[in-house]
Amino acid sequence: MKRVVSHLTFQVLVAIVIGVLVGMNFPAFAPTAKLISQTFINMIKMVIAPIIFLTIVTGIGKVSDIRQFGRIGGKALLYFITVTTLALFIGLVVGNLVKPGAGLDTAHLNKGDVSEYVEMSKEKTWVDHITEIVPPNVLGAFAEGNLLQVLFFSILFGIGIAQIGDSGQNLLKTFDKILQVLFKIMAMIMVLAPLGAFGGMAYTVGKYGLGT
Repeated sequence: MKRVVSHLTFQVLVAIVIGVLVGMNFPAFAPTAKLISQTFINMIKMVIAPIIFLTIVTGIGKVSDIRQFGRIGGKALLYFITVTTLALFIGLVVGNLVKPGAGLDTAHLNKGDVSEYVEMSKEKTWVDHITEIVPPNVLGAFAEGNLLQVLFFSILFGIGIAQIGDSGQNLLKTFDKILQVLFKIMAMIMVLAPLGAFGGMAYTVGKYGLGT
């Protein structure tokens, strides 16, 4: 029983139930709950881009023969496409079965003019999406959390390190140590996952009602 109670998944589920109860009985707590959940989400966003960058760079940089990168990259791409397709399929099935958002009271939702965003989406072509992969400013890509641009730069950076040979190994060792630190930070953040789940549910139920 002690093992179950100490498991993070169990703690998150309990926090969700508590969040629902708090949202039902103390709706005035919703703004504070939103602050809690948003802070948790921001903490995760804080380390995602650096982790992706360092993981890709160290992975590619350690490939001694750059020709091997093509085979490794091909397998990684196939894995990415397969897993992404599976995730989309699961999302579609669950979405159609559970129908999240059905019966939601939209009276409390913020309404605004979305025509501007609709027009922006119409104007973009597949060429625009491809060209946006290349970041005009690398620091901007990290600051904005544009993961696709971060990924693109990471691949180029990793290939660059692999091509300079042994002289790049010291840099890789440094990156590897930084990556270990970031994983430790992520582990510390995930300890707060129950608090983030509690805040999210308390805010949602407190503001939009139990029907959500």
